[in-house]
Amino acid sequence: MPAQSRTMWQTLPNSLCELGESPFWHPHEQSLYWIDIPGRAVLRTRGATGGEVQRWPLAEEPGCIAPARRGGLVLALRSGIYRAREWGGALQLLAPADYDTTTLRFNDGKCDPLGRFWAGTLNEPKDQANATLYCLDARAGRAPVVTKMANAATTANGLGFAPDARTVYWADTAAHAVRAWDWAGEANALTRERVFHQFDMKPASWTPESGVPYQGRPDGATIDAAGDYWVAMFEGAQLLRLSPAGEVREAIALPVQCPTMPCFGGDDLRTLFVTSGRKGRPAAEIARLPASGSVIQQRVATPGLPVAFFED
Repeated sequence: MPAQSRTMWQTLPNSLCELGESPFWHPHEQSLYWIDIPGRAVLRTRGATGGEVQRWPLAEEPGCIAPARRGGLVLALRSGIYRAREWGGALQLLAPADYDTTTLRFNDGKCDPLGRFWAGTLNEPKDQANATLYCLDARAGRAPVVTKMANAATTANGLGFAPDARTVYWADTAAHAVRAWDWAGEANALTRERVFHQFDMKPASWTPESGVPYQGRPDGATIDAAGDYWVAMFEGAQLLRLSPAGEVREAIALPVQCPTMPCFGGDDLRTLFVTSGRKGRPAAEIARLPASGSVIQQRVATPGLPVAFFED
């Protein structure tokens, strides 16, 4: 693996969460959105440098969100997928959860380039690989149709779509693996499943202070304009940039132990934002890495891809 590059990260003011996730840059509003899963909230702030952070409380945990072309958001909550027409507005149920909500909930997801919303689930006891990746299609005003796209995961994460819209990536955090499929976008068919990158499992003796090598496990991800896959390595205190062939191009050290998901934003999509978590982390770790749970950011050379909007 390449040596870690060390860069200057800035903490977005007032962005502290228990477990930040699902960030995206809204180009029309010039705003960054993200969620706090256990905090049951959607957050947003205007501008790439931060300022006032608005918090929208929810009745249950959000797993992921995406902007809608006609305004508002689509949200995957524990009990199903919902549509909000405006910030803080009423939630319209698009599709109820078809799983046991006492042990499963929605987790990572986003929209594909054709305007469909994808979201995977998470097995909270971590006792079986029964998480599923769903795709909801509500385009052209049709009644929402939900399709199961993939399964056999414990913690759905790392969803991404290649710039040419011919490859889908999906990670299982617990398995320390990222899978990939060939994708026919119009037909929405996945074929030729393979392991995109397999990371080493966590050593039983590892702690952040142990000195035992551990690169972390794949959490949320984003893809840049060149097709590289940027993945947050939970507990690894780093962001890895993988080539379309699955090779590690760069390892970027982070000032948080548990990064959760990156996204590109700003006018030129060259500001890299990374959400992170602090829930359940040791007090000594939080003291050593006080940015834990905040959104961190830095400028990068390669731009990202613009966020895909939900079409309905």
